[in-house]
Parts: sequence; structure tokens; C-alpha cells
Amino acid sequence: VQLQASGGGLVQAGGSLRLSCAASGRTFSRYYMGWFRQAPGKEREFVAAISWSGATDYADSVKGRFTISRDNAKNTVYLQMNSLKPEDTADYYCAADSGSSVRVGVREYHYWGQGTQVTVSS
Repeated sequence: VQLQASGGGLVQAGGSLRLSCAASGRTFSRYYMGWFRQAPGKEREFVAAISWSGATDYADSVKGRFTISRDNAKNTVYLQMNSLKPEDTADYYCAADSGSSVRVGVREYHYWGQGTQVTVSS
């Protein structure tokens, strides 16, 4: 599986962005997908995940502000980010692996896309 993330940019605090992650492969619908982020000098951290059936999980820091979704017909997963804060600034990565349930650990994902940078100004 190859993953291509896009949609990052510079936005003011309180603004919104939508990240997209396009996946190759004919078995996309059987993969669970996740978004992670990594700020300079910090470890990569879980943001949100979605199973092939649509079950979701979120980090506490983004609950109520971010929404993960997927379109299996388009082999794409999205991350809608609203009410952005300066502390959301990071490189955002999409990830995937085969399986039926939502996973939140970095080591539970085998496939990773390149990062897309999100900068939130105060």
C-alpha cells in the first residue's frame, strides 16, 4: 500500500483544514487507517483512526474538533480539522495496516505516507 497525504498549510488559530490521504491498492477497504502527528523535537503521536467499517477513535486533545472519515470507493481517508490551535502545529502523517479494528499505536501501522505540514498561527 502506498499512501499520499495532502492538504496541509498555514492557518490562523480557530481556522479549519482538511487533510486527505490517497491510498493505492485494491484492498483499501480492508485496512484500518490512522492519522498521526509529530511536532519538532517531539515523538510522533496518535491523532485519529478509523476501521474499515467506520469505527473511529480520537486522541483526547482533538476530540470534538477533528473528524476522521473514509471513502472506500475513492481509496481516500480524510481528517477534517476545525477550531485549530497553535499546539496543533506539526507534520501530519497518514498510516494504514490490514485488520478489522481501530488501532492507536505507532507500531501497529505498517504503511506510512509522507508528512504534510500544518502550521497554526496565533
